[in-house]
Amino acid sequence: MGHGTNRVEDMSSPNNGTAPTAGETIVEIHSVCLPPKKTAFQKLGKRVADVFFPDDPLEKFRNQTWRNRVLLGLQSLFPIFTWASQYDRKLLLSDVVSGLTIASLAIPQGISYAKLANLPPIVGLYSSFVPPLIYAVLGSSKHLAVGPVSIASLVMGAMLSESVSPTQDSILYLKLAFTSTFFAGLFQASLGLFRLGFVIDFLSKATLVGFTAGAAVIVSLQQLKGLLGIVHFTPKMQFISVMSSVFNHRSEWSWETIVMGLGFLAILLTTRHISMRRPKLFWISAASPLVSVIISTVLVCLIRSKTHAISYIGHLPKGLNPPSSNMLYFSGTHLALAIKTGLITGILSLTEGIAVGRTFASLKNYQVNGNKEMMAIGFMNMAGSCTSCYVTTGSFSRSAVNYNAGAKTAVSNIVMAAAVLVTLLFLMPLFYYTPNVILAAIILTAVIGLIDYQAAYKLWKVDKFDFFTCLCSFFGVLFVSVPLGLAIAVGVSVMKILLNVTRPNTTEFGNIAGTDIYQSLGRYKEASRIPGFLILAIESPIYFANSTYLQERILRWTREEETRVKENNCSTLKCIILDMTAVSSIDTSGLEAVFELRRRLEKQSLQLVLVNPVGSVMEKLHKSKIVESLGMSGLYLTVGEAVADLSSTWKAHGQP
Repeated sequence: MGHGTNRVEDMSSPNNGTAPTAGETIVEIHSVCLPPKKTAFQKLGKRVADVFFPDDPLEKFRNQTWRNRVLLGLQSLFPIFTWASQYDRKLLLSDVVSGLTIASLAIPQGISYAKLANLPPIVGLYSSFVPPLIYAVLGSSKHLAVGPVSIASLVMGAMLSESVSPTQDSILYLKLAFTSTFFAGLFQASLGLFRLGFVIDFLSKATLVGFTAGAAVIVSLQQLKGLLGIVHFTPKMQFISVMSSVFNHRSEWSWETIVMGLGFLAILLTTRHISMRRPKLFWISAASPLVSVIISTVLVCLIRSKTHAISYIGHLPKGLNPPSSNMLYFSGTHLALAIKTGLITGILSLTEGIAVGRTFASLKNYQVNGNKEMMAIGFMNMAGSCTSCYVTTGSFSRSAVNYNAGAKTAVSNIVMAAAVLVTLLFLMPLFYYTPNVILAAIILTAVIGLIDYQAAYKLWKVDKFDFFTCLCSFFGVLFVSVPLGLAIAVGVSVMKILLNVTRPNTTEFGNIAGTDIYQSLGRYKEASRIPGFLILAIESPIYFANSTYLQERILRWTREEETRVKENNCSTLKCIILDMTAVSSIDTSGLEAVFELRRRLEKQSLQLVLVNPVGSVMEKLHKSKIVESLGMSGLYLTVGEAVADLSSTWKAHGQP
């Protein structure tokens, strides 16, 4: 009926089966209005604001004095200013306790994860000093504990070692690691600066569950080298290669190493289990890695004269992080490898860091700004690459300990960094006899928690396609390679998106007796068809990618309905109603498809009616003259009004 004045129809006859009526029913027909007129520039501005600035970051600057605006600007750039003025001794005490607690976990984990990335152990400690200081100034999370993490370490080690040997060409390998960290930080900061955080959304929950579990299995199998005392071990990360290497080098197995490794692994797993069952005893699992390092180091020092079967770290240099800006690799044959490694590790570490930050923020009812977090993590990695650090982000295990220890602000990261500084300056010689087997046990304990069986089971129960994506990611990492496994999973996720876009769902609606509600016939048993009508709902935008499919699918619905009508001797099909409530947008291909559909249905003596198109869709329908071609009875606000008005019109013209 277009966008004219309202109409009132009198349906005083008995119920004719077209709509639930009783006696005299007055049906008010409402207009479908065009949205307010806007210029192309206004539309573009609104669209850009909706896409890139959904949180309206400038809102707090409005109606403020210049002084307040400067202060708010500083708080936006440096979140530390939002809480520094209210900081007191009570908060400091809580942060010191939590900072020292996570330091006891960060020191052994830093050494262990550096070895996982095939880097010198000291680089792991360097990476636990500078990045936390930068994050404390730039980060918006109160509980995120920053440092090296297992997944990013594994991916960096796997990707770089495929082309460069960390033992035979250690200097080049170190250069590529720092360069990859720089590009990871540059990519992360750019996403935050240009508000492109939606890029990381392509790593779906299903992809991450499978990838993390597969990576955790690979990391665990790699630790068999340390647990068994094997000297010659494959650098490859595939399941078959690792297991072949384990059994092909049985002669190198050391029973002393195995006994020590299994003993400390049992202790670490037990303390982890206790802390999981009783969160108040978090300090037990937090302290156990450092205590295990101390005890195992003393044991090796005492028995080193009796056995040489247990390998240990050896010399670690004392002192602050040496500058490494001169080692950044911006030209040469391996530059592409450094960029690719940086992008992948950057995405993974960014996803993990933001997810961890938001998890603990929700527990304390405060908000973590995603774009600020991207810039904070990015800048700290860029700075870290110039100070002998590799990729860092927020660690879930350390952040959980930080949260349970009662951290109040990001000062806990500063306290942790101070503890690492003391270690770097004075305590390095004490780690000389730290056995490699204890580092393997620490890594194993940490990555076991990354295998989330419950999440995988939930995917199976809720969405089988997501579970399939999870399996692709898991087995891809396990049997192909870490980066290719991730690429396979992302590819499957993108394919799911494309399927949803190119093959959208269409549903047949019916009327729920005694009401003016129209819902899915397949979903609601009480819903019934209205004779003479085929009511369909389109549940997606109409684009060039799906316009042809939708046209063909609607015509198929029409043929099937006509066949059903003939077989059951029902009223002749006269009208196809398309409920466009869920059609959020339409392009020129979609408009052409609607026009062609109307033309083809008209040849079959069938009327096409559109119901409730949203503002932007209505505007395009009007400009393309489709509204005009549909006529006064081709556009309605609700399905109920369309059925009532058309039924009344047919009755007035004496049509059955």
